[in-house]
Amino acid sequence: MKKFILKPALFVILVVFLTNCNSETSDEPSHTINLSSKVVSSDIIKPLEKGSTYLSVYSEIYSNTEKRTHSLTVTVSIRNTSVTQDVFISKADYFDTHGKLLKSYISDPIKVMPLETIEIVIDKSQVHGGTGGNFIFDWAKDSLTSTPIFDGVMISTSGQQGISFTTQGVEI
Repeated sequence: MKKFILKPALFVILVVFLTNCNSETSDEPSHTINLSSKVVSSDIIKPLEKGSTYLSVYSEIYSNTEKRTHSLTVTVSIRNTSVTQDVFISKADYFDTHGKLLKSYISDPIKVMPLETIEIVIDKSQVHGGTGGNFIFDWAKDSLTSTPIFDGVMISTSGQQGISFTTQGVEI
């Protein structure tokens, strides 16, 4: 029987290759926030100032003609700009181009702590929102606290080409 002897150079290449392979598990912290862990009683928001914000998002965008579209990944950010006060989000409803409700992301009010950002990510493969998707957010805050900011980042890449743009929420 022949013995297999690994030469030092081949051993180093093998070790480098194996340590650089992607793994399903990671020691990196997750940026996903469990919204159910942020739920508060609706009694907390009753005495607070309330408002609504509209945000346009695009899970698809036209290219060249109305018959050709590109799918996009959407990141929606809900930002509390106060350094001292919480804000509360009681609704985050996602609608498609035709105004049909696709998903309610929040069923009970949630707390957004000072300077915290909560994100909703719509995967590139989820094109149901279409070219005219939108969100409606209901929020509550103390009268002296700044209004939360809602913005969207849309991105897609293919080979060496990429597209990205942002949208900002408008209070309604």
